Amino acid sequence: MPTTTPPAAPRVHPGATVWLTGLPSAGKTTIASAAAGILRSRGLRVEVLDGDEIRTFLSAGLGFSREDRHTNVQRIGYVADLLARNGVIVLVPVIAPYTDSRETVRSRHEATGTPYLEIHVATPVEVCSERDVKGLYAKQAAGELKGLTGVDDPYEPPVAPDLRLDTQSLTVEKSVTAVIDLLAERGLV
Repeated sequence: MPTTTPPAAPRVHPGATVWLTGLPSAGKTTIASAAAGILRSRGLRVEVLDGDEIRTFLSAGLGFSREDRHTNVQRIGYVADLLARNGVIVLVPVIAPYTDSRETVRSRHEATGTPYLEIHVATPVEVCSERDVKGLYAKQAAGELKGLTGVDDPYEPPVAPDLRLDTQSLTVEKSVTAVIDLLAERGLV
């Protein structure tokens, strides 16, 4: 009776979560989108979990209290871990203002053996206010918005991120190169 060899499991490239944290208008989404384009051009599976889109679809109904922000970050962290465990490079340009929330996400990844990199897009609030991509700083200054992260709501910058990008002095291209280089150094691309 002939023996049959079971089919080989499909080879899946290792995934990872790359969390870009920083103030509103720091450049998180710009960097993540550009990095995603480069990684996709190399044939990698990539997803960008944008904070605004997540709030619309996955976290609709949550407000901006500390508890709701924590819940939002945990939901995003769960989805990122799930995708990354299945060979996707997940870029997460989400403020995630609280250290404990980010550390809980990191711990989830460590528990599943999934690579997790934290990148601090370290742009000063004055520069973010000038960029004001979504008009949030102008609304806050006009008294139309309360609880703006880094202005009248706390932002706890990472103490020891895997990478710190000072986008005040770095171009988008140099920032993206630094992200790709970090992934390469860690053997993830």
